[in-house]
Amino acid sequence: MSVLAPTDPDLVRELERLLAPERVLSEPIQRVAFASDASFYRLIPQAVVRPVALAEVQALFRLARNRRIPLTVRAGGTSLSGQAVSDGILVDIARHWRRVEVLDGGARVRVQPGVIGATVNAVLRPHGVKIGPDPASIASCMMGGILANNSSGMCCGVAQNSYHTLESLTFVLPNGLAIDTAAPDAQARFAAGAPELAAGLVRLKQRIEADPALVARIRGKYRAKNTTGYALNAFLDHQRAVDIFRHLLIGSEGTLAFIAEAVLRTVPDLPAKRTGMLYFATIQAAADAIAPLAAAGAAAVEIMDRAALRSVERQKGAPALLATLGADAAALLVEFHGRDVATADALLAAARPALLDLALTHPVAFTADAYEQAALWKIRKGMFPSVGAVRARGTSVILEDVAFPIERMAEAITDLHTLFRRHGYADAIIFGHAKDGNLHFVVSQGFADPDEIERYRRFIADLVELVVGRYDGVLKAEHGTGRNMAPFVEAEWGPELYAVMRAAKHLADPDGILNPGVVINPHADAHLRNLKSLPVVEDEVDMCIECGYCEAKCPSRDLSLTPRQRIVVRREQARLRDTGGDPALLAALDDRYGWMALDTCATDGLCATACPVDIDTGKLVKRLRHAALTPFARGVANRLARSFATVEAGSKIALRLARGVAAVIGTRGMNTLAGSVRDASGAPVPGWHPRMPDSAPAMPRTDDATPAAIYVPACLTRTFASHGDRPLPEVLVDLARRAGQPVRIPSDIAGACCGMPFGSKGYREAHAIAADDFVERLWRWSEQGRLPVVIDTTACTQTARDVTLLSPLNQGRMATLTVLDAIEFVHDRLLPALTPAKQPGAVALHPTCSAVKLGLADKLARIAGACSERADVPLAYGCCGFAGDLGLLVPELTASATALEAAEIRAGDHVGHYSCGRTCELGMEEATGKAYTSFLYLVERATRPNQR
Repeated sequence: MSVLAPTDPDLVRELERLLAPERVLSEPIQRVAFASDASFYRLIPQAVVRPVALAEVQALFRLARNRRIPLTVRAGGTSLSGQAVSDGILVDIARHWRRVEVLDGGARVRVQPGVIGATVNAVLRPHGVKIGPDPASIASCMMGGILANNSSGMCCGVAQNSYHTLESLTFVLPNGLAIDTAAPDAQARFAAGAPELAAGLVRLKQRIEADPALVARIRGKYRAKNTTGYALNAFLDHQRAVDIFRHLLIGSEGTLAFIAEAVLRTVPDLPAKRTGMLYFATIQAAADAIAPLAAAGAAAVEIMDRAALRSVERQKGAPALLATLGADAAALLVEFHGRDVATADALLAAARPALLDLALTHPVAFTADAYEQAALWKIRKGMFPSVGAVRARGTSVILEDVAFPIERMAEAITDLHTLFRRHGYADAIIFGHAKDGNLHFVVSQGFADPDEIERYRRFIADLVELVVGRYDGVLKAEHGTGRNMAPFVEAEWGPELYAVMRAAKHLADPDGILNPGVVINPHADAHLRNLKSLPVVEDEVDMCIECGYCEAKCPSRDLSLTPRQRIVVRREQARLRDTGGDPALLAALDDRYGWMALDTCATDGLCATACPVDIDTGKLVKRLRHAALTPFARGVANRLARSFATVEAGSKIALRLARGVAAVIGTRGMNTLAGSVRDASGAPVPGWHPRMPDSAPAMPRTDDATPAAIYVPACLTRTFASHGDRPLPEVLVDLARRAGQPVRIPSDIAGACCGMPFGSKGYREAHAIAADDFVERLWRWSEQGRLPVVIDTTACTQTARDVTLLSPLNQGRMATLTVLDAIEFVHDRLLPALTPAKQPGAVALHPTCSAVKLGLADKLARIAGACSERADVPLAYGCCGFAGDLGLLVPELTASATALEAAEIRAGDHVGHYSCGRTCELGMEEATGKAYTSFLYLVERATRPNQR
């Protein structure tokens, strides 16, 4: 296992001369954080660097050559085979290489390697196109990885992968030569700047073409998905050396050059879909159906064996019939795509004869309903995490991908089952892209002791013999060779073509500095080196498979640590404690973990929405914050929770006093004063927000004797005034009356709190006190649940619905209560009774994290769309990081979290900016300079009587 050795100070100084010091990460906690990717390998870099321009990449290459130090480029770090870890210099391009440019009305797209694949598709969507590759990790993986691994996916097949949709590249060779292959003089510059490489590639092409058997071998291997080794088809498909090389870079896993930019041809984004699940008695019957379905025009044909289906039987929303299937059953998830409804229906109609000939165990109904389609795909996509969620603590999840001839798929699956039984993988499941002969299998594997490692060695040896020896199949169909299959590239391709690959690597990277050990590796046991052990720590930590899907959702990803990195460092702390490791290193990690992991976590929980095993790292952070509290601090918090009306009144007084002082000494003076108090007392005294609102006025009187609902303005609403021309409670009261759904605000509303201000800081007991009191009030106000309760701040709605800390009595009451968010109340109950007039111009929306987690973001968008000419949610939308008062305590978190979204807003032309939570509105105001307010003001204005 990789060990954290001190970084050479001279190396750090040299790197800081080449880049700005803040873009050189050499602290132990930073190096540990980048030691893992989504694979089961682990290497601790000597430093992590973040270049911003080609010149800096060229300078890094010079340094690496001069020092003979390995250099690995990393994008999203979602690679499954160890391509994105290094014990040398790790070049993180996720931060600064995010540009997307649509070309020719969407026919082509220019991308940098640090932009997420799903973001590219979102930019392309208005043009009715998308990129060809569609990996399952597209919401997290980045274009650098998609290109470098030649990623494909469920519908991409071979024809639409990066290799076949590539138009041009800008790359940098290890010798520093930068080439834009679209330039007219690209070949001349390539031949002049890298003469040995250019001539050598031509010689390799001639060597291959002189042997018909090698030509036939290459042609045959690339009829199916294949990412084992380098893209040898480049030597046959292209004539010029520069064209051979740009295609050789696709799937090269960062071992030949740095891909700085790519231009891809797009493919149609066919929005009309017809989806169905087909069940069969045996895997053979399912396999026999693949070819007819593919011939009938199915865009996706996903196969699942009985073990895979069994793994999701208890998944929420899974069909009950899964549990009734026979022991040998299998299924195919089939989808037809059309440019419009008529085309999709015609495709399905044309496929009916083929469907009637299939040996189905249950009638199939193809659905066009988006929610039903999502439920079917959830079954398929839930299979990988199903194994991850139930694996033994301390074990890794291994997701491998192989490919077989389609006509032998049933036989191959049977053989894989035999292999799993032979090596004791009782939890193994198989699923995959049947149309391409591409199978994935998932097993859990420990690496903590030699016996487990030996079991894995024997399994891989037998797997290689099965895939290559028996079926002449593909060891790596779409995940890239990586460290796991590098020792077996020659076994798949043979000595002659493996020699071509080795020669290509030496020609491009004669010093062997780029990602050594990946693709080409001389060690027969390379797949058993640098294995990642997973010490047992906490529930959230132990469940984590380190896939990195969470990182794109994290507001602190560009400032401190991501959820995955918080867990990676937590595991390193456990390793050091368990093994009696370097106490100074452990102390350094412990010291920095506070700010890097705990103080800068917004605990927004969006990470769980992307996590395959539903880990909410925010809950871990809250528990760690709780553990760090002193008994005195907990006691104070408990007393405050019991007298929250006093806290509320005091907050309003303090806000008025602070505004008065700020008017005299200014924002800088206020923050200096707050810092002094914070340093002297050790208390988390917040800074001053230059857009801090006035204190809210008193609540309006609502004496309606027969209300349709009880309206509970959140404590934030009762404390902070909004930007609207009237107080927010008045707006909602008027809206409800206008729609014939009058609401009542309780006269004793003061002091009501869901407990969120305490819970987010780890004050669990105080949170429970406030939450129980809140539910008791709701029970009384709602007349024991007879009336629904409406809350105007979505974060408070979410907190109120969490019954975890409630007493058993109040848990029962919550089961009876109907707690509605204002978004639901307006969308479901008020708008149908109103006639909104679309207000002129476009409005910008910022759905809060809670709105996303509660599934209310779409309803918010529909409300705004009904009330305005156009409602926009920025492409770069994400958590603002304000998190209650965290934006005041750590303003740099909000600045970092909102940087991309704020730039998009500032470049837009919106007449209004709306959200559904006051503190998030404050955060967005600070980031954008625009006034954000509640969406209720938009609805009220659009439904005024004089608007109709």
